[in-house]
Parts: sequence; structure tokens; C-alpha cells
Amino acid sequence: MTLASEEAGAFAGFELSQITVGEVSLRVRHGGSGPPLLLLHGYPQTHMMWGQVAGGLAEDFTVVAPDLRGYGDSSKPESVPDHASYGKRAMASDVAGLMHQFGFESFDVAGHDRGGRVTYRLALDHPQAVRRLTVLDIVPTSEAWAHADRSFALDYWHWPFLARPYPFPETLIGHDPEWFFFDSQFGADAPNFRPEARADYVRCARNPAVVHAICEDYRAGATYDRLLDEQDHSAGRRIACPIQVLWGAKGRLGGDYDPLTIWRGWADDVTGEALDSGHFLAEEKPAETLAALRRFHGEGR
Repeated sequence: MTLASEEAGAFAGFELSQITVGEVSLRVRHGGSGPPLLLLHGYPQTHMMWGQVAGGLAEDFTVVAPDLRGYGDSSKPESVPDHASYGKRAMASDVAGLMHQFGFESFDVAGHDRGGRVTYRLALDHPQAVRRLTVLDIVPTSEAWAHADRSFALDYWHWPFLARPYPFPETLIGHDPEWFFFDSQFGADAPNFRPEARADYVRCARNPAVVHAICEDYRAGATYDRLLDEQDHSAGRRIACPIQVLWGAKGRLGGDYDPLTIWRGWADDVTGEALDSGHFLAEEKPAETLAALRRFHGEGR
């Protein structure tokens, strides 16, 4: 299972592995000791986004940080017509199986951006597995689409763009993926990425299979994932565990939505706060993000 024991910046002492779970092989770093805490990254990143907080969390928790299917050095399954192979249900099943392989049947989880969408789907599909969860800078996928308006079209333009049918976005991005993902779209935030993290993001983004997987992720979000959310919400299914909602006060989410009110429509135990950050909380404000995660996930231990 283990490929190497690497020292990669703040991941010093973590073990790097490639672990097969069902139909996929996931690149995973894990380290620390104590209760299990699963960390899930966002778009267009890899698990390396957690590099500035993972070491601190490992003082209190056993930290497991994978690349989601399709991202980084994890497997890229074949796409299917309804995009379910890149839906959050499949990704949630992957990480539930991953934690089972580590011997954890119940665990805490924190997810940023796309990883946050996997996080709440995990809590809905595997409620017995999730003790507490944190979502960073998101509202549920169906809520985002339901509130789509002029502001959404301008602020979240990449959602409909990436969800366009193959091969339109893949072709355009493929001419210069580094420029598209990290200069054009997130250029103002790029200085917050640690050099080793950005290098990993860029290396992976240059792989056409990763670009296709990212587009499939967003196609699933616009169709398959949204439908699952709407079905669960209509049926009155709610997230049973406590939820912490964190968002960037300098980002778009708080201006476009009322995050706590929206999440209280999905769960009974919801707390949270805005941090003095943009979208990439764990990279822009790692100390504040670490403190918030420690405080919430340390409760009840």
C-alpha cells in the first residue's frame, strides 16, 4: 500500500500511499494520531491544499487527505452519459471505503469547495459514518443552481462553462490549462498557494484526463448531483450530525448567499462563521482555519 514516507513541507511525517478502493486508486497522505479526521480538497486542486493546516491537525487527530477521483494522481474512471461516475455519491463512496480501509467506521470530515459537496453527500448517504462535518465556502449544489441569476452568471461563470458538453470546455482549456485555472480564474489568489502546492496543481492540470474529469465533476453537479439534492430535500432527508460552516468574508459566497440560513434548511445543528479570507481559507488564512477546525472537531472528544 505504501509508496513512500515523504517530507513535503507541512506534510513532514505524513505517509504517501496509493490505495485501491473499489474501482479507483486514490493518492492519499495520512499522519498524526488520535480520532480520525478526513480532509477533502476543492477545485482545481489536490490534497496539497491542506499543507498549511494538516500538520497542526495531526497533533490532535489522525489526518487522512486523499485526492478525489479524477483529481491529482487518483484514478480517472470512464465517464458515463448521466455523469454519475464523477458525481458526489461516487466520490463519497470512495472516501467512505478509504476510511474503512484505515479501520475507521466513524470519523469527522472537512471539505472545501468541491470536497465540501462530497462531504455533505457523505453525511446524507452514510450517516452512520460521519460524526461531525465542516464545509468550507459552499452552499449545497441545488441551492446554488436554484438561486442562479445575473450575479451567479458573473461570479460563478465556470460552473456552466465547465458543464458544457464534451469536448467544448476540454478543448479550450487544453490550449493552456495553467493560464485557465491559475492565472485567468484565480490569478489574484495564486500568491496564497505554497510553491509545492501550486506545482502539484499545475502538474496535474496539464494532464488532459484531469481536465476531462474536472469537467465531468461540474457536469455531474449541474445534473446528477443537483437531482439527488432535490430528491433528498423534497423527501425531508436532513443531515443528522453537527455541521460547521466556514466561509471567506472577502469572497463571493457571503455576499451572494446567507450561508447559515441555507444550511439550517438542511440540518438542525448548524454553526459557523466568516473568516477574514477569500475563497481559499486553508491557504489564505491557515492559522484561523486551523483554530476553527480544532475547536469544532475537538468538541465531544
